[in-house]
Amino acid sequence: MNDPRLQRHELGFLEVADKPSAAELAAYYRNTYFQNEKGNYRTVYPPEELEVIGLRIEQRRAWALELLGRERPGSILDVGCGEGFVLAAFESLGWQVEGIDFSRAGVEAMNPAIADRVEDGDLFSILERRIAEGERHDLVWLANVLEHVLEPVDLLELLHRLVKPGGMLVVTVPNDGNAFHDELLESCAIADRFWIAIPDHMSYFTAESLKRTAEATGWDCRDMQADFPIDLFLAHEGSNYVRDRSKGPAAHSARLQLERLIGAAGVAAAGRFYSALADVGLGRNITAFLSPRS
Repeated sequence: MNDPRLQRHELGFLEVADKPSAAELAAYYRNTYFQNEKGNYRTVYPPEELEVIGLRIEQRRAWALELLGRERPGSILDVGCGEGFVLAAFESLGWQVEGIDFSRAGVEAMNPAIADRVEDGDLFSILERRIAEGERHDLVWLANVLEHVLEPVDLLELLHRLVKPGGMLVVTVPNDGNAFHDELLESCAIADRFWIAIPDHMSYFTAESLKRTAEATGWDCRDMQADFPIDLFLAHEGSNYVRDRSKGPAAHSARLQLERLIGAAGVAAAGRFYSALADVGLGRNITAFLSPRS
């Protein structure tokens, strides 16, 4: 890796070499991120996309509970809850739900009925206060958050004190800078490292570096899954949406169609498929199912 914007952390993930201050980053998320459709967030979603969002949440929820051998509802804390889709899904199944985020703009726009269960502000300050108050949860959800914070190692260590004994931390991050990306770059299928997104993402993980980081911070990795590998479209000239941005909507539509097809096979079959993807390093995102080490 020879990009001057990034440096290799001792645990293997890449991180921004010249990071903004905590105050600068907080202001960015509070005033810009959700309001300008940054990242995966939108002001409006078509029905087919909402269906797939719900499908992804249900697959990860069911997989986590299967690993825990648990069926009954409990309590969940969604750290960086974004637009509140996870909170809404779990509440509909009888769970006690709470969320925290830099901003409440996303949840107020998409799931206003649960906005009162979301606390906004600095994640680390909120977490430390809740830990001091003795708060614990059966599930802690950390979806597409770890890559955004300045100190991901500190966050993983901190979250130990919020997971109940016998509980689980579910962590999702983008699968960035993986071997397939390197191959695309070497073959000139892509002209640059399109996945570098500063200041949105401060750290960049692969399945291997996420597992190493989790284990180094006291977690046992029970399983790891990827999601649909939309990056495969980049290997074909006719569907390379990085080289030709106009191809992006068609690639995204195909991804939704295929995710619905995979989901129709059932949670168990879909889970095996997505676990196999993680094993070979493919998938746009990676999800690790982590239990606190005794």
